[in-house]
Amino acid sequence: MFTLEFTHPDCRDVRQVGGKAASLAEMTAQGLPVAPGFAVTAAGYRRYLEEAGLKEFATQVLDGLRPDSGQAAFDEAERVIAARLAGIPLPDELAAPVREAYAKLCADCGVDDVAVAVRSSATAEDSVGASFAGEFETWVDITGAENVLAHIHKCYVSVFAGRVLSYLAEKEIDPHEIEMAVVVQKVVRARAAGVMFTLSPTSGDRSKIVLEASWGLGLSVVGGEVTPDRFLVEKIGLGIADRTPGYKHIEYRRGDAPQDVPEDRRSVLCLADEEVTALAAFGKQLEKIHQAPQDIEFAVDEELPDGKNLVLLQCRPETVWSNADRPPAFDASAGMMSWITGSISGRTAPPASGAAHQH
Repeated sequence: MFTLEFTHPDCRDVRQVGGKAASLAEMTAQGLPVAPGFAVTAAGYRRYLEEAGLKEFATQVLDGLRPDSGQAAFDEAERVIAARLAGIPLPDELAAPVREAYAKLCADCGVDDVAVAVRSSATAEDSVGASFAGEFETWVDITGAENVLAHIHKCYVSVFAGRVLSYLAEKEIDPHEIEMAVVVQKVVRARAAGVMFTLSPTSGDRSKIVLEASWGLGLSVVGGEVTPDRFLVEKIGLGIADRTPGYKHIEYRRGDAPQDVPEDRRSVLCLADEEVTALAAFGKQLEKIHQAPQDIEFAVDEELPDGKNLVLLQCRPETVWSNADRPPAFDASAGMMSWITGSISGRTAPPASGAAHQH
């Protein structure tokens, strides 16, 4: 099967649809608010690579690379493989079910040529052990079946991007182990959007939930183009402990290019308190489902009424503090006074240099 709606039970299988799609399907199954869409399975990617001997050709190019080949060699491999893939369209066996799935999505949304996001969902992506967050591409505001097919093709080509190949070499991962599934999901018309961590991304404090948000789509937040608003929520009781306005001078309204935000809105908080606490409640639910801290992307859809306008876009394991070695809260051999002074000075926390987070 080459396409699976988020509501299909098989769409929760990471091996078939990758991390992004599986998490969206899982949220859908749990009754969490997710924009509708479908996944193009990894089987579709395999079928494409069978076309005109593409897999054999890519293998020949990649077998000439070594981990110490240097970025120029990886970029040249990208150029050679991309040039070959560019001339080979998706086979009809794959394109036909994608057209059918897109037509059904349009009908379900009541919108002709509904605008969608086309997002990579690699089968090795978004696991705690090997996070590929930010390595592959996402396109938004794609309309029309043929345009959707063209961007699925771009997702396949992105597997062989020079930066991805060098990243895989650094992590000692065979590129042949990566299979590309693709998420096709209705675009949320975001009044505001951002990211939420079910722990503090700077300290690893599991008792806090942190939200960072800005006006428009979340591209400006994950791309670091604005200083987002920051909200600190107590996990127990969901009280808002802190609200820090950012400086949100640009926003993405349609996903192609940013536009200026009027001066009088730049420092105004983009989320209401009730939206913050509702989102934090969803974050707690997701952490409970996955039994681990989560990194969640969300949006407030301006086309939907209050109470139904919060949409979860993506959920994946938090990968920095989840992997950090956590010393015991009390080391008996060090003595009580050493533990008390260490706690006050913060020496029991993992080093702050590990707190950088990539999307």
